[in-house]
Amino acid sequence: MSGFKQFLMRGNLVELAVAVVIGATFSGLIQALVADLITPLIAAVTGGKQPDFSRYTFSVNGAVFKYGDFVNHLLTFLIIAAVVYWLVILPMTRVIGFFDRDKKTTEKTCPECLSDIPVEARRCAFCTVELSTVPPADDRPAV
Repeated sequence: MSGFKQFLMRGNLVELAVAVVIGATFSGLIQALVADLITPLIAAVTGGKQPDFSRYTFSVNGAVFKYGDFVNHLLTFLIIAAVVYWLVILPMTRVIGFFDRDKKTTEKTCPECLSDIPVEARRCAFCTVELSTVPPADDRPAV
């Protein structure tokens, strides 16, 4: 029983549970935003008489296609994806870049073929140019 308790109390499992709960709540909030505010605005702008855009349908041979409901879900997805990108992905990329900046550089770029090679290399493994004799890219004459 103690092993099961340790499994449940691990930090990453608790963080994952919190993230799922917050994500589900956030998804519900965005769905309400789309269904209650954005799609009625779209319906009003497009001249729709129905206040609820999710009721828009068309039928072919008795099959009903709920394109308004699809638009609701598509808008919900796009809003959630944009918020996750702007509030999670971009800040995390900046934080990771900040911490990676301090790492020692182990590769450099060959000025001739622009391949990544070890810093200690004296000859490029791809184009075989001697690196000690190649002037920096800014000093070379234009071709």
